[in-house]
Amino acid sequence: MKRLEPNLLLAVTTGFALVLVTLTASVYGAGEPLRNLLLAVICSGGFVLLNPILMRTMKTPARPPLIHPDSRGMTAWASLFPMVVILCAAIPVFRPGPDYGLLIIIAAVWFGVTLESALKAHRA
Repeated sequence: MKRLEPNLLLAVTTGFALVLVTLTASVYGAGEPLRNLLLAVICSGGFVLLNPILMRTMKTPARPPLIHPDSRGMTAWASLFPMVVILCAAIPVFRPGPDYGLLIIIAAVWFGVTLESALKAHRA
């Protein structure tokens, strides 16, 4: 391996942040741990599998990966994905009690975006 793919690194870091959100929501929230895990897996996998079908149906042009050589500033903007997801993982710690299923769904969709970007970069 000559160099690490930045889109893959972005997907891995966002994936670890999603795991952290799932853990903190399971420990400090009111939801069941198995349900939270299933929410994370199904929502992120569903986004990756169903988003290309939706894009073809809506006839939108294909988007490039999040990080590509043509736009230099996009790397800084793409780093916000794992940072915001990690900040969301702190919410159940500081405000324990309610069910944080929606927070897990949002984090899973953001992970799906980065995973889709890594797959597009790998294909190109």
